[in-house]
Amino acid sequence: MVPESGERNTDNPGTAQNNVDDGGTFDFIVVSNRLPVDRVAGEDGQEGTWRRSPGGLVTALAPMMAKTDGAWVGWAGAPDEELEPFDHDNMRLIPTTLSAADLELYYEGFSNATLWPLYHDVIAPPEFHRAWWDAYRRVNRRFADAVARAASHGATVWVQDYQLQLVPQYLREARPDLTIGFFNHIPFPPPEIFAQLPWRRAILQGLLGADLVGFQRGNDAANFLRSVRRFLGLTVKQQRVQVPAADGGPSRASRAEAFPISIDVSQISQLAQREDIVERAAQIRRDLGNPTTVLLGVDRLDYTKGIGHRLKAFGELLEDQAVKVGDATLIQVASPSRERVEQYRLLREEVEGTVGRINGTYDTLENTAIRYLHHSYPIEEMVALYLAADVMLVTALRDGMNLVAKEYVAARVHDTGALVLSEFTGAADQLRQALLVNPHDIDGLKETIMAAVRMPPREASRRMKAMRRHILDHDVEQWSQSFLNTLAAEKGSHEH
Repeated sequence: MVPESGERNTDNPGTAQNNVDDGGTFDFIVVSNRLPVDRVAGEDGQEGTWRRSPGGLVTALAPMMAKTDGAWVGWAGAPDEELEPFDHDNMRLIPTTLSAADLELYYEGFSNATLWPLYHDVIAPPEFHRAWWDAYRRVNRRFADAVARAASHGATVWVQDYQLQLVPQYLREARPDLTIGFFNHIPFPPPEIFAQLPWRRAILQGLLGADLVGFQRGNDAANFLRSVRRFLGLTVKQQRVQVPAADGGPSRASRAEAFPISIDVSQISQLAQREDIVERAAQIRRDLGNPTTVLLGVDRLDYTKGIGHRLKAFGELLEDQAVKVGDATLIQVASPSRERVEQYRLLREEVEGTVGRINGTYDTLENTAIRYLHHSYPIEEMVALYLAADVMLVTALRDGMNLVAKEYVAARVHDTGALVLSEFTGAADQLRQALLVNPHDIDGLKETIMAAVRMPPREASRRMKAMRRHILDHDVEQWSQSFLNTLAAEKGSHEH
């Protein structure tokens, strides 16, 4: 069989470095595109400091870093910056360097203009450029080499997300002693869509370097295994793939399974009961003119989030006079995203144009139809928004999980409020008491929004109570422990 484009290991970016010394000191290593810290600018020209990034992943893994000899490998956030490893919050952070060209080709290019749209059901057309692929391989090699140097003999390595899908194979070649896990935070497409990728075999082989490949939904794991059968012709039994050794030795197994990610439920619940945040929520409603119903959308400004569908449905409800300005207000938080990419700039113009037309048509001197906020907010302000909102609208066209839906449920400590949730999110598999909706069906979306607005308090409480019970039992710590326990068991089964 003639190898597909990108499959050969004949150039420098793809050369396996089997001579990497296995004398590193870290027993547990997390690898992600970004380090789990953000730089805080110093005052008056003073050198800046670091603070922990918000988000569930670092929250889940920080305790393990403290308990074990752990390190985190990733990019520090500034192009062409070379930093020595440093310590922060009981974690050893090992920065990798990305040049401006790397960011353009590997990150904005292959990761976010090839893989992101392809993996999200081609909502936007993916682009396929060989220069992007070469950069993706080169950067994945750099990450893998950094891990191989840092890991102790027999260490456990957990690789995160679609930007680093080749790292498991590169690590397997360089350090066969390692236990390697990979988690894909975004959807994995069906073979009929994945087939478009010119380097599909190389990506699958990269992922199969892991002992355990984790996905958000059972369908994602099934899609991956179907692609492995179809494009690599490998044997799959009970979610395990028999991966042949490159040197003709005995094969090894790689397992694919769903591990739905979650949030730090206790943090959100505690914030939702803080007096200052409860008062802030009341202030938000007063600032809106105390409408009967506050609806809320919180998204990264991305074409996968269905923001335009949501705005269209709300605009038509105003036109139909099903809701009226003053009685109902929609708050739409759209945090900035990939603003250097043309497609995202155009999306921002489209969303802001839609908001402007709706507000221009329906606003009064006293009240506004849509309060549009193109900002990122700290978690305290987000919890206040969750408390202020009677109805949460999550209308993603495709989403690996959608943690905003879970954060809203966690914040509703009195079991009030209603969640309208796209059936195309991973969260829909778990939050089954939400009002599930197909966001492409604008009439159906309008009916579902009105059902949420008019829902009797007793029914709303019953639904919210059941959803809260689920996420309390399945928080982010349970997610990480479940994955790592399965990884350890999988590696143990290979050794017997």
